[in-house]
Amino acid sequence: MARVDELRLMAKVARLYYERGLKQTEIARQLDISQATISRLLKRAEDEQIVRINISVPMGAYPEVEDEIESAYGIKEAIVVDCLMDDAQVLRDLGAAAAYYLETTLKPNEVIGISSWSSTLLAMVDAMHPVSKHMGVQVLQILGGSGSPDAAHHAVQLVRRLANLVQGSAHFLPAPGVTGSTEAQRAFLQDSYVREALDRFQNVTMALVGIGSVDPSQLLSLSGNVFSPKELDLLRSQGAVGDVCLRFFDQTGKPIETAFNERVIGMHLTELQKVQRSVGIAGGKRKLEAIRGALLGRWINVLITDLETAKWLLGRVPGAGNGERE
Repeated sequence: MARVDELRLMAKVARLYYERGLKQTEIARQLDISQATISRLLKRAEDEQIVRINISVPMGAYPEVEDEIESAYGIKEAIVVDCLMDDAQVLRDLGAAAAYYLETTLKPNEVIGISSWSSTLLAMVDAMHPVSKHMGVQVLQILGGSGSPDAAHHAVQLVRRLANLVQGSAHFLPAPGVTGSTEAQRAFLQDSYVREALDRFQNVTMALVGIGSVDPSQLLSLSGNVFSPKELDLLRSQGAVGDVCLRFFDQTGKPIETAFNERVIGMHLTELQKVQRSVGIAGGKRKLEAIRGALLGRWINVLITDLETAKWLLGRVPGAGNGERE
């Protein structure tokens, strides 16, 4: 075929596909050409610049920033949300983005693990739309939820509401997030219902977690699942910058090993690391070091955060020059 004839055919195929919206199979039938040839001609049309694809990024979307975060920290996906730097607004906007992420990526027979005492996860559930069909989803509580009588209903309601929204079954962890002593933790771990709940962690395919700073959030403080100020000072002195599921780590993501770990009932960081999708949902100035530590420790592989936090994270990527980029 002469080059001009091939170019003419490329242009015809491209017009049918891009302008008239025909499927490749329809074009193949109309032109009496194999679908493989149609696919090859469309690719050649791009190479020859007969077709030039221009993506117009809408206001409020930041795919380039997301790509940079993914590349810099080696994670599967980053979702960057443009929002006003007001704590309440950041919470709502991140919750809405997380709800959309869950609605659009939920798979049949998904096993969702969700941590308790996260205001961001509560905002996510508040923003969610019900899933229209039964998909065999399970929702597991991966951090102990009992605590202060005034707040004890929160964790159960969070798990139950999410299970209802995804037409799934709810499985609870009937224990506090933080026990009063290591002896109390051991006693809870001997309970058959607690053991059954913990054994389910190995089946989690998507974990939804908040990322906390060392200073507990108001919701966590009200729950009673907190360490004392003296204990938190000790964690800080050992370099703790944040936690996931009340498992603390330093600015490089390295776990802080203290006796306090023996009082937590919930998913371990090493268990979280094995989950196919571990989704961290957090933002705001108070959590900058904690989010970065969670990324560097590889405790999460999907991040949903705000634009200002994303910019800060890109300015603090280790290994640039002689130190950190500023």
